[in-house]
Amino acid sequence: MSFMDDQNKNLILATGLSFLVIMVWFFLFPPPEAVTQDEPATVATQETALAPSATPDAPMTAVPPDAELPETPRVAIDTPRLQGSISMLGGRIDDLSLKSYHETLDPGSQIVRLLSPVGEPNAYYALYGWTPAGALDYEDVPGANTTWTQVGGATLGVDQPVTLEWDNGQGLVFTRTISVDDHYMFTISQTVENRTGEAVRLAPYGIVARHGKPLNLQNFFVLHEGAVGRADGELTETNYDDIAELPQVAREGALAEVVEAQQDGWIGFTDKYWMTTLIPQQGQPFSSVTKYVPGADIYQAETREQLVTVAPGGTAEVSSRLFAGAKEWEAIRAYQNEGAIEPTEGAEPIPGFIDSIDWGWFFFLTKPIFAVLHWLNQMIGNMGLAIIALTFLLKALVLPLAYKSYVSMARMKELQPELEALRERAGEDKMLMQREMMRLYKEKQVNPAAGCLPILIQIPIFFSLYKVIFVTIELRHAPFFGWLTDLSAPDPSSIFNFFGLAPWAAPTPGSTMALIFIGILPILLGISMWLQQKLNPAPTDKAQAMIFAWMPWVFMFMLGHFASGLVLYWIVNNVITFSQQYVIMRSHGHHPDLFGNIKAGFSRKSAAQGAGKAANDSRPPAAKKRKP
Repeated sequence: MSFMDDQNKNLILATGLSFLVIMVWFFLFPPPEAVTQDEPATVATQETALAPSATPDAPMTAVPPDAELPETPRVAIDTPRLQGSISMLGGRIDDLSLKSYHETLDPGSQIVRLLSPVGEPNAYYALYGWTPAGALDYEDVPGANTTWTQVGGATLGVDQPVTLEWDNGQGLVFTRTISVDDHYMFTISQTVENRTGEAVRLAPYGIVARHGKPLNLQNFFVLHEGAVGRADGELTETNYDDIAELPQVAREGALAEVVEAQQDGWIGFTDKYWMTTLIPQQGQPFSSVTKYVPGADIYQAETREQLVTVAPGGTAEVSSRLFAGAKEWEAIRAYQNEGAIEPTEGAEPIPGFIDSIDWGWFFFLTKPIFAVLHWLNQMIGNMGLAIIALTFLLKALVLPLAYKSYVSMARMKELQPELEALRERAGEDKMLMQREMMRLYKEKQVNPAAGCLPILIQIPIFFSLYKVIFVTIELRHAPFFGWLTDLSAPDPSSIFNFFGLAPWAAPTPGSTMALIFIGILPILLGISMWLQQKLNPAPTDKAQAMIFAWMPWVFMFMLGHFASGLVLYWIVNNVITFSQQYVIMRSHGHHPDLFGNIKAGFSRKSAAQGAGKAANDSRPPAAKKRKP
């Protein structure tokens, strides 16, 4: 076996490992299928949300299944980023749409609707109330079905709060003031005034309720969808199936998990790009609850705060926040660090709020990678160019390691005559050959496995960037140039319609046809990998040569359905790697014969075909095919 075979074996080992990892990823975590909207299920119009209890196992009140919801007035919500309304029934924030985001790339498509009221498919809403304690009963405090009265502000807007009021007729007057900033953060201030002659005890709560699983659930293992929360520095993520398997809570008729937080935390539901999260006052104890009500098929996230004692003639006030909107990194980071988008007196930072974005296992890489990508996009103004610039930065960071690797590979090539001489002396003595090779490597300070490092180091970076492109909303509908209008989606071009030149449509994304008839970017990816291989002659071993020959094209089809932003990164990475390796090899006296290696590859194919023809012609006349 020649020296070049050893080098190719190392490279094949590293490339094969990366190939294996991506194959495992491909089969275990296939891309989500295109979401199809089924016919809306019939949803009962009865109120089925449950009010929380002061303790996890206390009884809960629910409106009977046959109850009919009365028509109640609504308060409009209108901000630069939000539109919707608040129902006076329970004071529920249950109608909310995001003005800045459309369902599809078509600017005329509907804007994304986040929250919807009971009576519509997959109702999703937030509500607040008080849990009674001591002598009070549920009829004495406002809950899910309390009809509030508006006493201030016609429309909820930025710097335009609205105030709701409810008098229980027994000496307790409840007031709720709702305000919102110019992004997605609501502030809910709840006040109770005690006009009775005795002290009363009660506890505030907040609920985010979701009727059934979301219609557009991705069901993709690499993405978390469901409940997400943080309590005293510990992040908890629970998907919908796991919520439905929580332990039974005595006397509540529900499945629930209760976490006691002493200092800080938050809880809510997260989708791929959107989130609705309850944020109680930080620095004080509260209970964080994840719950499922099997009979009503309702998923709930709750915050239960400490009991408040209100003296006769006294007033108690509790303030909390609700995030309902897009998981924009810059906004969420501002809420985490400053408590508000703009510096605001008294705003409480929300510890760990940035972790509401699903950064995945490689969070130590995905977080800084996205931060740099976001900064580059702000500087350049084009996310595709930002990905290209990020690729150059990442390659610059690993250049010292890559340089040492390529230098070691060049030195290995210089040792080829000595290795060939060793093989001749050792003959069939493999132990002697191995011992002498190790001595030679040590003497010349050469690492035979160094060629693996540049490829292996790409694996965690590749997966981290894949995660960033897949889950961050900043990549959603982000255009590049020409036909690439969404870098978070696969390349929409296709061989099937000659890249848009033919008058028929390309295959539907996610279909088998789309996997076969790939687009322009995947083809460029295969070519870039093929050219990178041609810097070295093909291995003499037939099995290794076959693996080398097929690998670029297998990767081309495997990655063809990945997000176009990721394929763009891989192409640029290959081009940079090709250039680095070419320059470093030439600087150490090795002159890659790129065109010669390409020509040799085709020559071998022609030679193999000729050999096959010659073998056929050399058979006896009786073995040849005869024309009839």
